[in-house]
Amino acid sequence: MTDLPFDPAALDWTKGDGLLPAIVQDADTLRVLMLGYMDRDALDATRQLGQVTFFSRSKGRLWTKGEQSGHVLELVAIDADCDADTLLVLARPQGPTCHLQRPSCFPSAPGGVLAELDALVAQRARERPDGSYTTRLFDGGIRRIAQKVGEEGVETALAAVAQGDDELLGEGADLLYHLLVLLRARGLSLRDVERVLAARGG
Repeated sequence: MTDLPFDPAALDWTKGDGLLPAIVQDADTLRVLMLGYMDRDALDATRQLGQVTFFSRSKGRLWTKGEQSGHVLELVAIDADCDADTLLVLARPQGPTCHLQRPSCFPSAPGGVLAELDALVAQRARERPDGSYTTRLFDGGIRRIAQKVGEEGVETALAAVAQGDDELLGEGADLLYHLLVLLRARGLSLRDVERVLAARGG
């Protein structure tokens, strides 16, 4: 069962006739995925199953997201807001969240581009699709990837002192991409770097 940073009994279940809005956010990209409602049983089921479960007002029953499509939301964490009447659910989607086959039910919901790229790099590392440049990098090994990071770092530095903004931005994007590949080849991720930065406190 997933631990909670709050006491479920302390939530304000009376305000919405036993239902609390539950905002679901991608744990990696921070994109808002959807809004649902949870009663006490849905919250308990979510914690027990490890998959986000709502109370469906239209069906009049508990409903685990993806129970038919297979596009479940794997639970990462749950928090409550300052008024104890709304839940924030962090999850990892296993497929599109929206029934229109979009990542989010909110078509313009912003997400972290770097986090999305990191997730794609992780997928390439697992699946190694033929013809993928990222696959070739992983197959080349740590030394080759590290060499590419060095090359891109030098090219970024040269662009900063001798070229225009567009060139610098392009080289910077190449450097970040190759760094993500290098981290993943070592079993690390963008999130690990973010934790180091957070610990430094700016």
